[in-house]
Amino acid sequence: MGFNVTQKLIQSHLVSGEMVPGEEIGLKIDQTLTQDATGTLVMLELEAMGLERAKTEVSAQYVDHNLIQEDNKNPDDHLFLYSATRRFGLYHSRPGNGVSHPVHMQYLAKPGKTLLGSDSHTCANGCMGMLAMGAGGVDVALAIAGEPFYVKMPKVWGIKLTGELPDWVSAKDVILELLRRYDVKGGVGKVIEYYGPGLENLSAMDRHVIANMGAELGATGTVFPSDQEVKSYLKAQGREDDWIELIADKDATYDIDEEINLSELEPLIAKPSSPGNVVPVREIAGTSIYQSYVGSSANPGYRDFAIAAEIVKGRRVHDGVSFDINPTSRHMLTDLVKESHIASLIQAGARMHQAGCNGCIGMGQAPATGKNSLRTTPRNFPGRSGTKEDSVYLCSPETAAASALTGQITDPRTMDFSYPKVKEMKNPTVDKNVLDHPLPYEEAKNVTLEKGPNIASIPAMDELPDELEVPVLLKMSDNISTDEILAGGARVLPYRSNLPEISKFTFEIVDDTYYSRAKKTVDHGGHAIVGGYNYGQGSSREHAALAPRYLGLKIALVKDFARIHWQNLVNFGVLPLTFVHEKDYEKIEQGDTLVVSDLRNKVKAGKNFTLDVKGKDISIEVMHVLSERQKDIMLQGGIINWVKNQKK
Repeated sequence: MGFNVTQKLIQSHLVSGEMVPGEEIGLKIDQTLTQDATGTLVMLELEAMGLERAKTEVSAQYVDHNLIQEDNKNPDDHLFLYSATRRFGLYHSRPGNGVSHPVHMQYLAKPGKTLLGSDSHTCANGCMGMLAMGAGGVDVALAIAGEPFYVKMPKVWGIKLTGELPDWVSAKDVILELLRRYDVKGGVGKVIEYYGPGLENLSAMDRHVIANMGAELGATGTVFPSDQEVKSYLKAQGREDDWIELIADKDATYDIDEEINLSELEPLIAKPSSPGNVVPVREIAGTSIYQSYVGSSANPGYRDFAIAAEIVKGRRVHDGVSFDINPTSRHMLTDLVKESHIASLIQAGARMHQAGCNGCIGMGQAPATGKNSLRTTPRNFPGRSGTKEDSVYLCSPETAAASALTGQITDPRTMDFSYPKVKEMKNPTVDKNVLDHPLPYEEAKNVTLEKGPNIASIPAMDELPDELEVPVLLKMSDNISTDEILAGGARVLPYRSNLPEISKFTFEIVDDTYYSRAKKTVDHGGHAIVGGYNYGQGSSREHAALAPRYLGLKIALVKDFARIHWQNLVNFGVLPLTFVHEKDYEKIEQGDTLVVSDLRNKVKAGKNFTLDVKGKDISIEVMHVLSERQKDIMLQGGIINWVKNQKK
């Protein structure tokens, strides 16, 4: 039996375990990607490990999230990151170069390689025939240090694409269709692999758009073949020598089979406040909007901006609409200027912002109170935009531009002019010096890390105790995101290198009393939280595990976890448990106290044990799915302790 592309990538990088779905495997990592919202901790972890030099083929640090410099914190951290890349031998992308994922795709991505990034949308580079995955920062730090990445072997979900996209329908509608069918949990435990004749009509950047939002399905990764389209893309970037063909064998099979006929798709939109809340645009057409926003890693290509420019060209944005344009890279912005698309956007009334993540992560462009925002971003979790009670819709550039003209959500097929088809540029701007290259080792070893006053070391973590009696400080519902556990945005992310300060924002969107209540438990055995399905969906930011741990979180008991957050909890010594009987979720109330004895032996012995609810004569059967390696990590209080002990 032949292999599909995902299996080929895994087999060629497998260093431990077997390719049996659900079993833990270890993978050799060729490339890593970090960005400034998560990279500061990664660099501090590399320092703590005593790393002399990155051991990967390529590691790159991008500065794209925290670009607002309202005081010293962000620029100080930018200097720290620059010094760390010089010290450890990483590529460095300075502020203004653009969003990590499309920049990495253009300059560093290679078919056949593995890429691990401390950003959940790292999966976007699966468009290049790579196995690209998001992970917590400490997993990426270990990969930079030459260690394998451990993950449960995924099932491979094969999606056959047929047909061709109709006018006014684009790649964003393909991934929204998958979210419409399967919601935000549909890809958990799976790699999504696209194949079929429909691929011939999707550019490499179209594939990037689709692969990017595989993260919103909860997928481990998204994989496209490395075919002639990828070869053409690399040739345009002056990197044709990096191309290899990587396609599925003719007799390859998939664990799950699916088909999407591109010809049958229509403009789609995700309503507030979940990427999985998808309906046809026509169903909610006429809903008034305050903002229309084009950009982000989910629609980062030249075509995505050029089509918006052509739609509004010679026209005027509706009164009262903020039409926000967020370019995603310096070179792409140059091309838009060359082709006069920036002029068309500005003359139509658009607001131009610097190349970077910006409003996607809540760094500016927050919508007005009680008003609707239409965005081409990948996420619309509550409060992510920077406005607490936000109302954010996710859509394609076509829908965003058409709606900007009318002042209301508009099916672009109803516009009174023809679809202005735009393709990717054949000769895009390429600047081989856009990235700062790693220093030679003899020079790098003399570099001193430049630490500003906002940088604080990660405090020591205690081992897993044998006896626990912990209050349940929060009981939450389904689909709690890492944005709700620890928000992004201009107020919070500048403290990403200062755990004591950033912890003050923990769970504030869910319950703004959590911090003060949790702080009181630190010296009294800690506390627990209870949640529903898909707990920890969204961003890979390890702060969402580390900050609650710092505040005394010992147990997270939920119906099930999102993959990256589950792994982050393990890495920082928070015991992730799920209900054996989901009806037991109803038996626990916020304020109850959970009691367990002989915990260390119970964790070591097996996967199932019981927790007692103090004073209620209730026992809850729970389970963990830790591997033997992860049990050891948990008992030692987290992966930092584990790494230190490995070196003794």
